[in-house]
Order: sequence, then structure tokens, then C-alpha cells
Amino acid sequence: MRILIFFGLWKWIAFGPISLSAGAVPQTSSPALAQRTNPGKQQQTLLVEGSAALSRGDAPEAEKLFRRALANEPRSVGILNDLAIALVKQEKIDDAIPFYRRALAIRPHDPTTARNLAIAYFRKQQYAAALPLLKPLAATPSADFQVLDLAGLSLFGLDRYREAALYLERASVANPSDLPTLYTLGQAYLRAKNYSAVVAVFQRIMTINPDSAEAHVMMGTSDDKMFKEDDALAEYQSAEKADPNFPGVHSGLGLLYWKRDQTDQAAIEFQEELKRSPSDPIANCLLGQIAMRQNQPAEAEKLFQTALQANPQYQDALLGMGQAELALNHPETAVTPLRRAVAVNPDFAQAHFILGNALARLGRTKEAAREHNISAQIQAHQRAAYTQKLNAKPKNQ
Repeated sequence: MRILIFFGLWKWIAFGPISLSAGAVPQTSSPALAQRTNPGKQQQTLLVEGSAALSRGDAPEAEKLFRRALANEPRSVGILNDLAIALVKQEKIDDAIPFYRRALAIRPHDPTTARNLAIAYFRKQQYAAALPLLKPLAATPSADFQVLDLAGLSLFGLDRYREAALYLERASVANPSDLPTLYTLGQAYLRAKNYSAVVAVFQRIMTINPDSAEAHVMMGTSDDKMFKEDDALAEYQSAEKADPNFPGVHSGLGLLYWKRDQTDQAAIEFQEELKRSPSDPIANCLLGQIAMRQNQPAEAEKLFQTALQANPQYQDALLGMGQAELALNHPETAVTPLRRAVAVNPDFAQAHFILGNALARLGRTKEAAREHNISAQIQAHQRAAYTQKLNAKPKNQ
């Protein structure tokens, strides 16, 4: 269940960029004012009033004032940062990023601008862009908790779990009682198959709060991996009771119901997750699969698209998108996500088979036969491996 990185995003979603203006004394609060000994009366008024507008929460007014100030001083790093901050506070993150980048181009090693730009990239789930900005900040011995945590979460989002664990361990030292960080750390170790470390992290979580949502979800994830479905369901239900708004808990519950073919209950949980996190990939993907079962490929297509925007490597969503396009009689469009699915997982037999169907409908019979043959070989190998596992005797017998 790939839900953790979106939990990490939720954790920092409300964290705004660092501003030297918000909440400070107006006469000396703006970064731009700090840079100039005599900014001019009109410019000083714009900066002071913009800072005051940010402090009282009027970001649109602050944006107008800082835009006017920037026209007077287009290379002011302080004004560029303040304008970007005003945009971020309005959730105009795409508009803010170019101003942070301009500021960083003027002053490449400015740590405040680098951090603010990294946070903006992170909130847009552009982890590959955030990471190079965070790594130098995290390399210093005095690196703070937020930088270390965001670096670890960005690496987690890039599926680099061993590296993620290194940063998250340092973050957990900086803030030993932060359950979300420990939870993410445990999930990183789980995906890296470092099971002894998972146990150690779980023990730390239990020491802090044994009835926390984090503890129940970690135990439920472990139970699910060991095919203890009833125990996993009970743990996720306990997690929901402990914190109904815990990111991913409804997706996890929905997935467990989905595995039990309790489609109606699964759909309810997925919808609950989307109320809290509209981009959640699991909820969107499986609601897309439900829509396909209900012969609603157009609705399914939208849901799969949303899932893939959040996680472009989500193989089930890639397969679902290909199936939806085929159902909409778009075989050529179906080929792209299906090829991506088999690139992500070359042993994805179903994706190879559906890709073969799409190619056959396009008249590309040789390619279609090749994909169907690959699918058959994979399935034969998987059946043989499963049979061998069933027939294997314990070593002590």
C-alpha cells in the first residue's frame, strides 16, 4: 500500500516558507528593507505595508504591494522571496516557484531561498527537484529537523528507501517523539527489507504511544504482508478509531475490503480518503477499477489520471488507464500507459497481455503476439515457482 509519501506531504502541507516579514516589526521586517539603507520613501512604504499585509493574513494585498516593489527593484532577493511567500499563502505555488528560482539565481547559496523553494517543490510532489536543494542544507551538522525530514520524505517519494532511512534516522534524533517521522522511517525500512530495523522503530513508536494511529497502521501493514488479513483489518479499524483523519487510513481500510471483494464498503472508505486527500493514488486507482467494473470507462479514466499525477510509476493505475482507453475504443492511446506499466515491472503479466490486445487492435500482429507470449511465459514461471514453494519441505524434516 503506497500511502506513506502522501502522509509526509500532508504533514508539511501547512508549513509555509520562511519569511523575515511575517509577524515582525514593520519598520525593519522586510528582507528587502534589511538589504538597503535608504530604499526611498515610496518603496519603503510598499515594503512595510506588504509585510503588514502578510502579518495580518491578507496575502492578496501583500502580493499587489510586493509586485509594485519588485518593479522598482527587480533583482531584490528579499522582495522576490516576499512575493513568492504571498503567492504560496494563496496556494499559488506554481506561480511562486519562478520567483524563488529568480532569487536563487541572483544569490545561489542563500539558505533561506533554497529552503523555501524546496518546500514549494515538495508541496507540488516534485521530489526530484526538491532533493538537490535539501541535501546541502542537510549536510551540515546543525541541520534542523524539518530539513532532514523533508530530505528523507523526498527520497521516499523517489523510492530510494535506504537513503531515505538515513535522513529520517537523523530527523528522529532531532525530534525523538515525532510519530509521523518514526512511522515514515519504519515504512522505509520495511520497503528496504530491513526487518530488524522495522521492529526497532515499532518498539520506539509503542514506547511513545501504543494506541496511536501510527502504531496500528504499522502493525496492520505488517499483518497484511504476512497474509493475516483479519488481524490487518482489525489494526486498521483501530487506527481509524484512534485518528479518523490519519492520512491513508481510509485507503488502507478500503484496500483490505477490496481484497475481500467487499466492493461497496471499499468504495465508501476510498471516498472518505478523497474527502481528506483528493490526490490519494490508492483511492483514485481502486475507485477507477470499481468504475470499470460498472462499465464507466470515462469516469475510470479521470480517476486513473489523478492517481498517476500523484504517482506516475503506479503500475496498477497504468494498467487501469490502458484498460479504460481500450474500453473507450482508443487502442493507440492505450499503448503508452501499458508500455510504461511493463517498464516499471517487466514481470507484470496482465499488462503484457493487455498491451498485446491493444497492439492487435492496431493491426500490429507481430508485436501483439510477442507481448502475449511474454505474458504466457511469465505466468508459467509464476505457476512453477508457486508449485515449488508449496511442495518444498521444511529444512528440519
